[in-house]
Amino acid sequence: MAEKPHMNLVFIGHVDHGKSTTVGRLLLDTGHIEQHIIEKYKKEAEQKGKATFEFAWVMDGLKEERERGLTIDVAHKRFNSQKYYFTIIDAPGHRDFVKNMITGTSQADAAVIVVSAVEGPQLQTKEHIFLAWTLGVGQIVVNVNKMDAVKYDQAKYEETKNAVLELLKTVGFKNPDEIPFIPASGFKGDNVAKASENMPWYKGPTLLQALDALSSPPKATDKALRIPIQDVYTITGVGTVPVGRVETGVLKSDMKLRFMPSNKIGEVKSIEMHHETLPEATPGDNVGFNVRGVAKNDIRRGDVGGPVDAPPTVAKSFVAQIIVLNHPSILTVGYTPVFHCHTAQVACTFTELQKKVNIKTGEVMEENPQVLKTGDAAYVKITPTKPLAIETAKDFPQLGRFAIRDMGQTVAAGAVISIEKKEM
Repeated sequence: MAEKPHMNLVFIGHVDHGKSTTVGRLLLDTGHIEQHIIEKYKKEAEQKGKATFEFAWVMDGLKEERERGLTIDVAHKRFNSQKYYFTIIDAPGHRDFVKNMITGTSQADAAVIVVSAVEGPQLQTKEHIFLAWTLGVGQIVVNVNKMDAVKYDQAKYEETKNAVLELLKTVGFKNPDEIPFIPASGFKGDNVAKASENMPWYKGPTLLQALDALSSPPKATDKALRIPIQDVYTITGVGTVPVGRVETGVLKSDMKLRFMPSNKIGEVKSIEMHHETLPEATPGDNVGFNVRGVAKNDIRRGDVGGPVDAPPTVAKSFVAQIIVLNHPSILTVGYTPVFHCHTAQVACTFTELQKKVNIKTGEVMEENPQVLKTGDAAYVKITPTKPLAIETAKDFPQLGRFAIRDMGQTVAAGAVISIEKKEM
């Protein structure tokens, strides 16, 4: 398992554009699931009036998702390509589930954006592309899916491709022209793991080849350890087991950790990933680790573990650069939405609107604006309503980016510029 470099890959895009189907097809055609399992799902799907959903059900393990035909939670699956060992995070496309999508995407090294050639990019395609950019997913592959439904028409592919390119440029992706676009059909298998004969006009890579062409993410092992906690379990005979993904540094057995903002100290006794015990875990590893000296109720989701001598920062307030993505009215001082940062979800108040800037050039357009609205980029001062472990995006990009949600949608996203520390 450790021979190949590890990549976390997230599949994102609008609901019903075929993300789960594409993932299912990829797993089938690379030999990670058996054909007979797909056949079994196919029968079940037809019985429930959900024909063509058989691939999607590989990822959608929850019973409720099968009934509704939607992806609710973030599912994790692993597969090997020639070059990488991938953990696939299948992020929900449905808008109620953007919350999960944020926690999923913030763990990803690369993203596959799935866009249907039938409808082209939709509102959520835009939201997801924006989130991927804000949350720092540097590498992207665009999968133009459902080519079978448009009779493999090159004009439909070009139209969809150009619409997505426009979106990528608007959001601020550097060199969008270098991003691979692949005309594919997850349902029929065209250009997913095997080259298609139905599109002789396309000369580029299959999806699988494009994934192998991604560059291995640099491991931030030279930084202090930061491991945001996703869940905490008590396991009989073992004790307290926090679960999370190592973002920076190295987690080792016998290390003393300080969890912030709970401000509890514990000693790491053992580390486990995919049911194998590891001597240490490095950035990108999703692990469970047994900690002595900490009870289950001492720490919680949203806490961050770090070395005792270089503990995670807890903010009294912070200055951030934000982009207002989609707000129904205006944003003013005193506004208190929920900030989603790594695994934490904390209500935070806008205490100062410092300056409005031009998204493309960064030049200041207005000092101390009274209001911000959709499309504005600005520097703002934020005060969390309760302790929040957060870092500057410069020092720890994985813990310095956040999404702001309110009224069931992502209203803004941003990155932390500076922090006023809270004395613990």
